[in-house]
Amino acid sequence: MLFGGGMLRMAFGPLQEAVKLDLGLTDFQISLVQGMATGLPIALFALPVAWITDHGNRVRLLIVLLAICVTGTLWTAFSHNFTSLFFARMLASLGVTCAITVAMSLTADLCPPQRRGRALVVLAVGAIAGTAAGYVLGGLLVAALQKHPIWPLGQLQPWREIHLLMSVVGALLLLPLLAMREPQRHEVEKLNPALGTTLRALWGKRRFLMPLFAAQVGVTMADTAATIWAAPVLIRDFHLEPAQFAGMMGGAILIGGLLGSVLGGFSADWGQKSGRSGGILSGAIIAACICIPTALYPLMPSVNGFMVMLSLLLLSGTVINLVGSTAITVLIPNEERGLCMAAFGMINAVIGLSLAPTIVTLGSAAMGGEQHLAMSLAITGAVTGVVSLVGYILAAKNAPKISVSKAT
Repeated sequence: MLFGGGMLRMAFGPLQEAVKLDLGLTDFQISLVQGMATGLPIALFALPVAWITDHGNRVRLLIVLLAICVTGTLWTAFSHNFTSLFFARMLASLGVTCAITVAMSLTADLCPPQRRGRALVVLAVGAIAGTAAGYVLGGLLVAALQKHPIWPLGQLQPWREIHLLMSVVGALLLLPLLAMREPQRHEVEKLNPALGTTLRALWGKRRFLMPLFAAQVGVTMADTAATIWAAPVLIRDFHLEPAQFAGMMGGAILIGGLLGSVLGGFSADWGQKSGRSGGILSGAIIAACICIPTALYPLMPSVNGFMVMLSLLLLSGTVINLVGSTAITVLIPNEERGLCMAAFGMINAVIGLSLAPTIVTLGSAAMGGEQHLAMSLAITGAVTGVVSLVGYILAAKNAPKISVSKAT
């Protein structure tokens, strides 16, 4: 599910310059398509999805979410203006981003807490591999289809053909979900609690959750800005074509993501065994320290330096996200997890996903125009890295005890 959703969503990344030119869009409009269109639906639907996640059939919900993602990808292929493209990307992003919460909830019930960090690696690998595959395929196919258009799709621009093909692949990936069954829920402290009760319980953990959310949002802003604006920087400042850097970008996403997932999963499990309060977040604190200098990757003088620094940034971001997600599944009771992740999703959507791309464009505009995109991207990443580091330190100091099963 996460592989397919990541692939459908990220295929747009290396194609956005072609889309921008074809539809006559500006950097600001692209930032809204890549940012607001991603964050707005999450803010609107995170709570309903969370409630179904905590109380309904999660497998059926996954099927619906992937179908929405496929629909948005298909719509993207036939978008002819900013408004149409905006709503198409809303659907494509809604499916995969909301599915992460559902998949994490399912995984938490399929393995014990002491192995949960490593189990979430499986999800991370799926999402990362899909993201890398989408980037590589999007970049390579655009050049191939320019020379050899697919009959009878020859009348369409290559970026439209790619999204049409991706929607077919996504539809095929629905089939394995039909064979999955809903697992039994574990670590339930209260059976079917009221929404108000759950909200009060989460509010009681605010000294832990608020800095954790702030830290996670900071990382999301840096990673979102990187994945969206790295391609335009390579095209404008390094004068590369998508086919020339798609493989490198895909490799950076894949290697950084896979290695980061492994390190994050094992560091989360090791942190639990350390016995220290908030020890589960130790790996996130170390990775946040690495994020700050590596956020300067857009200013590197060579493509190789750019890719090395970007890989380290993505690796650190993956470690942070996986450790943070593991902390929620371990430290928050089952009946509160979905709502907790939904609250994070809403905050993350409004600030991390929606604003990050636009903040970069506003920064470059303040510096004098789109030619300053690289500098604005570097500053945004470094500042959000500092926010994340402070947030994780505070969250570790106020971490609750590990959730203990009281009822099943």
